[in-house]
Amino acid sequence: MRTDPDQAPLSADRTPDWPERATRWAQITLAEDDPLHFDADFWLGLMRDSRSNATCISAGGYIAYYPTQIEYHYRSKFLGDTDPFGTLVDGARELGMSVMARVDPHAIHADAAAAHPDWLARDSDGNALEHWAHPNIWLTCAFTGYHREFITEVAREIVREYDVDAIFANRWEGYGGISYSEGARRSFRDETGLELPKAEHQENWHEYVGWRRRQLSRLVSIWDEAVRDVRPHTRFIPNLGALAARDLDRALVEKHYPIFFIDKQGRSGTEAPWAAGRNGKRNRGVFPERPVRLITSVGPEHHQYRWKDSVAPAEETKTWIVDGFAQGALPWFTKFNASVPDHRWVPPVVEAFTLHAQVEPVLKDLKITAEVAMLDPTRAGQLRTPDGIGHEDGFYQALVEARVPFEFISDQELKPERLDGFKVIVLANAEQLGDDQLTALKQYVERGGSLVAAYQTSLYDELGRPRDDFGLGDVLGVRLQEPARKVKNNYIALTGEHRLNRGYDGTTRIIGGSHILGVEATDDAQVPFRFIPDFPDLPMEEVYPREAPDRPGVVCREHAGGGRTVYFPFNLGAIFWEALQSDHGQLVANAVAWALGKDPEVTVEGAGLVDVAVHRGPQEVAVALVNLTNPMAMRGAIRETLPLPPQTVSVVVPGNEVRARLLVADVEVEATVENGRAVVTIPTAGLLEIVHLVWRS
Repeated sequence: MRTDPDQAPLSADRTPDWPERATRWAQITLAEDDPLHFDADFWLGLMRDSRSNATCISAGGYIAYYPTQIEYHYRSKFLGDTDPFGTLVDGARELGMSVMARVDPHAIHADAAAAHPDWLARDSDGNALEHWAHPNIWLTCAFTGYHREFITEVAREIVREYDVDAIFANRWEGYGGISYSEGARRSFRDETGLELPKAEHQENWHEYVGWRRRQLSRLVSIWDEAVRDVRPHTRFIPNLGALAARDLDRALVEKHYPIFFIDKQGRSGTEAPWAAGRNGKRNRGVFPERPVRLITSVGPEHHQYRWKDSVAPAEETKTWIVDGFAQGALPWFTKFNASVPDHRWVPPVVEAFTLHAQVEPVLKDLKITAEVAMLDPTRAGQLRTPDGIGHEDGFYQALVEARVPFEFISDQELKPERLDGFKVIVLANAEQLGDDQLTALKQYVERGGSLVAAYQTSLYDELGRPRDDFGLGDVLGVRLQEPARKVKNNYIALTGEHRLNRGYDGTTRIIGGSHILGVEATDDAQVPFRFIPDFPDLPMEEVYPREAPDRPGVVCREHAGGGRTVYFPFNLGAIFWEALQSDHGQLVANAVAWALGKDPEVTVEGAGLVDVAVHRGPQEVAVALVNLTNPMAMRGAIRETLPLPPQTVSVVVPGNEVRARLLVADVEVEATVENGRAVVTIPTAGLLEIVHLVWRS
């Protein structure tokens, strides 16, 4: 139904703070033929049954699903005199839901391309780029009038004619590579005096990255201000991938991003089930106060074969949604194509959303906290190492296995007020660190903070230029003797008693790395492991060490301010992620435990694979346990979740009067308080349980 913004008063749910109340999202991504057969009653019923309080509905851009009046805004050829977008908007509003209109500006049809060749993305030879997946449609360039003017008018028309709270833009950056349109060439030349780089990481690439960020930031500002001119409470909110928030200008976010929508719709292959929650952590690492919603596809994620019109196993869908909201990335489901030939996705979505609605009254006012944080390296050109990008994944997996609650902190946010909220910062392989970042981390250690670092951390500056030695060498207690080299059959030997040696009873050595550096430890450092010099891996008769352990394999230091540092001169995270050898995971856990220097504020003990999050308030804490225990935990889709055996949760509390409740089981339980810790036993748990403790001050 079309509306008149001058006559429609703002109701309670049409105020600028609507994003905070929109916590469970249902998205319908329409296909062109959906106007022929889509069932509005089914979708509105699902929104009601799933307790969704917000929806995102396809409106326009590439295809319009409403009777647009804008020339070259392509209408669905099946639209006729129908208005499926308007029908769904009206129905959602009757359910009291917030509403966003989805637009997609990344491609246009042939008639628009012929009339406006200046809108098209082009290769370095000036050729227009046809869409890679569908013939006779064309990719757009974000640095032309198509984005700045045409999409602005589309957004204004939708907001003017329909009762919506926001425009949601998918693939809003246009062509993902370097577009050599005349508009892009001219803009880059005018702003920098340079020509566009010929390819990624070639001449002028660094300047291009900064220019692109600024241009896209201005584009978001144009769109957001345009829709707010029509309706003051509305917003224009671009979609984000799993990493994109790291690349946004802070001023842009403060002004134009009331909420983040993270388009990481599921896992595939060997991606770990905890990857859902990582999205929440990563965005909090840059913007801790911004709400985050995690988009989940009801189908499997396979980037090569796509399968977008299919259905994932029920437990896979539920696990992705639940791990996301337990770590602060609240639920959103999306269904591609409004027809529903396969209904198997409906019950798991309803179950997961209902579960969130059950625990939301407690979690909504609490803040996720942790004593440990992993540094999120956001600089362009990270990970120069020859052994892939598994460094973060390996450390992440090890910390999850060890039940260590942890957060992310962006390398853009290394301010004392952010750093000092953590006891330990983990640098899985933070290769590129600028002088300002080095200073911030050194001062953090001087104030009593601890670091756990690995591999080539701090060996490059912020532009990727190599340093002669570690930028953090004086803190970590190491000096570079030999750059990274690839090895086989590598081992590190235990050398003396140390907390990092714990858990290795019965052996004098464990596996080392596949890429190692030669380092020398300072005199005040401890060396609990040393590398065994290289020896052959074949013939089998030659597989034995020739020399005694020599160079440091692990270096530890205790600092005057109370902080501790641990450094691993090999690719610990990457090799753990690749080979999943338990000794490597134990080494990460030991390092963090020693660096913490005390008993953790929260511990969770018991069998199984559990992702832990700690939600805190002034006189309460909620410890979320997401049960990732399943037969396919590290390979393939989750088909079932195995119930957890008893788990023991221990939390530091002030005083002895503590009440405890299991939010999912919905039962009161006994909390035993002794030595300043409240201990609760969970007899069993399915996919999720949350221990809620409340005390008197």
